[in-house]
Amino acid sequence: MRVLVCCEFSGVVRDAFIAAGHNAVSCDLLPSERPGPHYQGDVRDILGDGWDLMIAHPPCTRLANSGVRWLHERNLWDEMREAAEFFRLLLDAPIPRIAVENPIPHRYALEIIGRKYDQIIQPWQFGHGETKATCLWLKNLPPLHPTNIVAGREHRIWKMPPSPRRALERSRTYPGIARAMAEQWGTLDTPGGLR
Repeated sequence: MRVLVCCEFSGVVRDAFIAAGHNAVSCDLLPSERPGPHYQGDVRDILGDGWDLMIAHPPCTRLANSGVRWLHERNLWDEMREAAEFFRLLLDAPIPRIAVENPIPHRYALEIIGRKYDQIIQPWQFGHGETKATCLWLKNLPPLHPTNIVAGREHRIWKMPPSPRRALERSRTYPGIARAMAEQWGTLDTPGGLR
């Protein structure tokens, strides 16, 4: 499959699909941290390039329920609307199968996005002893099934101290989740059915 992983600078999801035998490309405004196929620029430039599957990680800063108070206190409504419209653009992209991930959103973002998420996953369901609720909006994809439930429940992401790289570190996809995406969604034929 031709797989686009947008808003990903780390290469984690891209590399999981490449390891599973797919033609995967990451895209971000930042350069890729790992060597590999990467388009540095605006994903809107390549959305119509004939992808079979897209995994999208749009910025969540103005969409997450955890930051809703700042919309009022700092008058960030325009930034929130712009972020939600970009999210909606990705969800409605002309690609047969799509997964868009983000933290639990606030109601203002959901009004613009137009629908609730399909699934919530946690890193501890995929071999990582941490909590980080991640919502998935799915188009023509089944929900992810847990692959390795572990007992640990550490709030490492929430406890990260302030730093210039904090937002980047918080945005990384856990390798176990990336592998599950590649293993479970990478076995789907395009445009229909299971292999």
